[in-house]
Amino acid sequence: MTTNTILIAIAWPYANAPIHVGNITGSHLPGDISARYHRLKGRRVLMVSGTDSHGTPVSLRADAEGKPVEEVYQRFHKEFLDLFQKAGISYDLFTTTHTENHFKVAQAIFLALKKNGHLYTETRPQWYSPAANRFLPDRYVEGTCYICGFTGARSDQCDRCGNVLEPEKLLDPRSKADGSTPELRNTEHFFLDLSKLEPAVADFLRARQGYWRDTVIGESLRKIESEGLKPRPITRDLDWGIPVPVEGWEGKCLYVWFEAVIGYLSAAIEANHLLGQPEAWRDWWTDPAAKAFYFIGKDNIFFHAAQWPAQLMGADKQFLQIFAEDDGQPLTLPYDVPANQFMNLEGQKISGSRNWAVWGLDFLERYDPDPLRYYLTINMPEMRDTDWDWAEFVAKNNNELVATWGNLANRVLSFAYKHWDGHIPTPGELRPADREILAAIEDGFETVGALYESVKLRAALGETLRLASEVNKYIDTASPWFEIKTDKAAAAITIYTALRAIDSLKVLFSPVLPFTCEKLHTFLGYDTPLFGRQFTESVADSLGQHNVLRYDPGAAAGRWEPSQLQPGKALRQPAPLFKKLEPSLIEEERARLGT
Repeated sequence: MTTNTILIAIAWPYANAPIHVGNITGSHLPGDISARYHRLKGRRVLMVSGTDSHGTPVSLRADAEGKPVEEVYQRFHKEFLDLFQKAGISYDLFTTTHTENHFKVAQAIFLALKKNGHLYTETRPQWYSPAANRFLPDRYVEGTCYICGFTGARSDQCDRCGNVLEPEKLLDPRSKADGSTPELRNTEHFFLDLSKLEPAVADFLRARQGYWRDTVIGESLRKIESEGLKPRPITRDLDWGIPVPVEGWEGKCLYVWFEAVIGYLSAAIEANHLLGQPEAWRDWWTDPAAKAFYFIGKDNIFFHAAQWPAQLMGADKQFLQIFAEDDGQPLTLPYDVPANQFMNLEGQKISGSRNWAVWGLDFLERYDPDPLRYYLTINMPEMRDTDWDWAEFVAKNNNELVATWGNLANRVLSFAYKHWDGHIPTPGELRPADREILAAIEDGFETVGALYESVKLRAALGETLRLASEVNKYIDTASPWFEIKTDKAAAAITIYTALRAIDSLKVLFSPVLPFTCEKLHTFLGYDTPLFGRQFTESVADSLGQHNVLRYDPGAAAGRWEPSQLQPGKALRQPAPLFKKLEPSLIEEERARLGT
C-alpha cells in the first residue's frame, strides 16, 4: 500500500439499545485498531461513523417507551460517546444522521441518482395498519419468511437465511407495535434501479477477488450471480427521517437503508468542516489513490459490498455538481470491506431482550479497557463466529496479557529503575544474543505491519505476543537478576537490550492496547504521547443541538519504527500495567447473564 490517505468507515449503530461486546469486536474495535496503525505509519487517517437515528428500530423503541424519537436517539447517542471514549475508540468524528449536513448530502445523492436516470417511481402494495391508521415501516412488520420458513422474519430481511425480502410476500404478517394483522394497500415510492448498475457492481467485486475476505466476496458475488441486483424502494411513508427532496412528496422520507450508508460521506464532510477545512474531505472521497476500509458485521455485507458501491456509481460525478456546483469527480469506491462474523456469548447467541450480553459500559465499570480490547482482538470473529467465555477471558488476561507482556515490562523497568538510579543503563558492546533479539523485534515491524495492512488483526496481535515471549526467553537465559551480583556491566547490557525490545514492543502492541502502552511510553521517559486525545463537542444546526466525538492528533509522536532508546535517559517510576483477575469472578459474571 502506497497511499497516505486512509478512510476508516465503521458501521453506524442504531440508537435503540446499548452497545455490547459483539458490536465492539464486530466493527468499532477493528476499525480503531486499523486507524491507530495507519496513524503510526504517518498516514492521513479519517475515521468516521455516527448514531443511526432514523432507523425503524429507533422508532420502535420510542413507541415502546412512549417517548419522542428524538429524545430516545439522543439518550443512546450520549451513551455511545461515553463508551467510545472509555474504550479508546478514537473516532475523528462520531456524529449522527440527524444533522443538517447529513440531510443535504443524502438528498444530493438522491438527486444525483435521479438525474442520472437510476430512479423511477412505482406504486406497490405496502403493509398498512388499520388499527394505527398508517403505513408500517418494514421493521414494524414480522412474519414467516417465504424462502426459509423462519417465523420471526422482518418484512424486509430474514435473519435466518440472510435474504433481502420483498415485504409484500411475507407470510402471516403481524405488527410489532400492537400485534394486529396489517393489510396491503397501494402507495407510491421511488425505486433505485439496481439492475442497471449490476454489471458494474459485479465487475467491481470480481476485481477485488484475492484480497477481500472469502466470506465477503463469496457472499456478495454469489447473490448477484444467483439472484441479480433487483430494484429496491428508497422511500417510505414516515414522519421521522430525511424528507424526499421532490415537490409533492411531503410525508415521505428516504428509506434508512439508503440514507444511513451515505453517512460515511456526510461524516467526512462534517469532520473537515469542523476542522475549518471545508474542502479537504475531497482528499478521501475524490482522490483515486485514497483507500476506504469499511468495518461492519456479516449481517451488513451485501449492503456495503454491493448496494453501497451501486449508489456511489449511480451518483457518479453528478453528486458534486449538485452538492458543490462544480464539475465533480467520481466518488471513491470501497477499497476493502473486512466484515467480521458474529461473537456469541457462553455458547449462545447474544440477545439484548434476554439480557444475554456483556454490555460495553457495564463491563468498563468493573474492568480496565485494554483487557477488553485484548480479549476481543485475540478472539475476533474475522473468518468465523467466535464465543465470549468468561473463563477464557480470565485465562487470557492472566496467562497472556499479565504473564507474558505485563510482567515482562514491569520487572525489567523496575529492575532498571532500582539498580541504575532511575536511568537507562549504558551498555558496553552488545553480544550476539543481544543483537539477535533486537533484530527479531525489529523484523516484527515488517511482519506485524504486513498483517495490519491486510486487516488480519488477531494474527498481528498473536505475532506481537510471540515476540514478547521471545524477549522473556532472552531475559530468562541472561538472568540479569543474577548477573548483577557478579558482573553489573553484563547486567547493564542485558537490561539495556531488554528495554530497547520493550520500547519496540510497546509500539507493536499499541494499536490494540493504547491505554497501557501510553503508560509504558511515559515510564520509559517520553514526554509526547503515542496518540492524540479524544473530546466531545456540542454542534448546533437548523435541526437542533447534538454532541459529537472528535479526535485531536495534537503532538502525538508515535511512529511505526524500532526503538531508538538512548542510554542514560531518565525513566519514570514504573507500575504494573495490568491486574491479575481472580477466578471467582467467572461465576459472578455468569450469574449476571439473563437476569
